[in-house]
Amino acid sequence: MRAIVIAAQGGPEVLEYVERPDPEPGAGEVVVDVAASGVNFIDIYHRSGLYPLQLPSGIGSEGAGVVSAVGSGVDGVAVGDTVAWAGVMGSYAEKAVVAADRVVPVPDGVPAEQAAAVMLQGMTAHYLTHSTHEVKPGDTVLVHAAAGGVGLLLTQLAKLRGARVLATASTEAKAKLAREAGADEVRQYDDFAQAWRGEVDVVYDGVGAATFDAGLEVLRRRGLMVLYGAASGPVPPVDPQRLNRAGSVFLTRPTMVDYVAEREELLWRARDLFGWIASGELKVTVSGRYPLAEAGRAQEDLAARRTTGKLLLIP
Repeated sequence: MRAIVIAAQGGPEVLEYVERPDPEPGAGEVVVDVAASGVNFIDIYHRSGLYPLQLPSGIGSEGAGVVSAVGSGVDGVAVGDTVAWAGVMGSYAEKAVVAADRVVPVPDGVPAEQAAAVMLQGMTAHYLTHSTHEVKPGDTVLVHAAAGGVGLLLTQLAKLRGARVLATASTEAKAKLAREAGADEVRQYDDFAQAWRGEVDVVYDGVGAATFDAGLEVLRRRGLMVLYGAASGPVPPVDPQRLNRAGSVFLTRPTMVDYVAEREELLWRARDLFGWIASGELKVTVSGRYPLAEAGRAQEDLAARRTTGKLLLIP
């Protein structure tokens, strides 16, 4: 099989397209013929060294495809099943080995590409709106980078839960996408704080350094800053007194692994997402499909914010 591996961390040039032996499943594992792999900022963090890895390593953590082999001790997953997953290193490959308790079944009516596109970003949008802050009718939420992969899904899920959604976007074309996803108001990054100061119950910030300070300004008293990413760079250390001065606001830095740690929680989030896709209530926008060998170009396009929606690698 062909796969993307790295022997050192660095720029896109460290991504190597290589031939590797076909994998065999161990106990409790399945092998999946990958139909599509998702491209995410966490892949860039793994490649660059922001998140250290034991090298050499496969890369990529999200995908979907058809099970081609099943290891011993596996119940409930069979050869021929279409499954999806997130959080499994080595997903930039033609075949992936995945723990059976980490795959979720993809129902009829949801194409494998759609499943691959929604696992990490859709799960993120789900836990942010259903658990980190349980969005209620009448809440005002701010979604940064609302035309990005997570942003478009976050906007839709917040609207499904009855929120007023404020959004930021860097261009008018991206603002149009945010509005089409349901955003009530859209601003560029240079004026959102002045426009919405003190109006927001929860800020969903996946941008990081460039938006964090102004994001504190828009929160209501006892509002919540949810910092879930760092597309513009990590936020410097925060003096807790800033939360006091901003109105006794709260700050959290969630990560998906803690919101899908139990299998029932993983399945709950997946069932919701796939159900909304099948019913047409959730639109998943795949804006770019790249051959597996062009993983570096896909990551460059994502990092440069030249894209909207989801990027996929197709083996």
